[in-house]
Amino acid sequence: MDEADGRPEAERPEADRPATRASDSERDQVVELLSEHAAVGRLTLAELEERIQQAYNARTHAELAILTRDLPDHQAQPKVRRKVTRWFVAIMGGSTRRGRFRLSGSVMSIAVMGGDTIDLRDAEVDGDEVVINAFALMGGTDIYVPDSIELVVEGFALMGGNDERGSRRPARAGAPVIRIRAYSLMGGIDVWRLPSESRGKPLKEAKRAAKRLERESDG
Repeated sequence: MDEADGRPEAERPEADRPATRASDSERDQVVELLSEHAAVGRLTLAELEERIQQAYNARTHAELAILTRDLPDHQAQPKVRRKVTRWFVAIMGGSTRRGRFRLSGSVMSIAVMGGDTIDLRDAEVDGDEVVINAFALMGGTDIYVPDSIELVVEGFALMGGNDERGSRRPARAGAPVIRIRAYSLMGGIDVWRLPSESRGKPLKEAKRAAKRLERESDG
């Protein structure tokens, strides 16, 4: 019984009830649910990262509930998926890919006497790892990855250059891996780790923030 208005707690509006504290296991359950929704394309990498941080910072059940309020019952809904993107191609011209698209398994990027820009901040990643095989022949490719994701860059350059720039903050624990195999001949491939909080911001602004983090790391 509430002394203020004479009503039992169960009959009081939810907003008037005392907040119920969340446990570590309940936070982990929400994180697992968010990861499942991200795996079927309902959340982007950046959205997943943001909500996971909020989940671990949540102190009450109400704060946790907000994070899944706009998501359907994961078991009851059919899995409607975007078509997997397999190719990024720029030949004697420019190509830019940004926004929401789906990556799975192995992806090919080819730039021949042209420029290819691939912004992965809002991409949907299937599974634990995606491999991007990037080839630049007398051209250039710029790839942008949120720093919450584990990044591995491999490959070589002949009469050209490959570079890894930007944030050096550690990836989120348990994050999927983006493995980039960069091969350039008389061209270049630049891979940028952008701060995850730059999601939704123009690429130039996100790069400036990444450069600041890079300078801070260099001390």
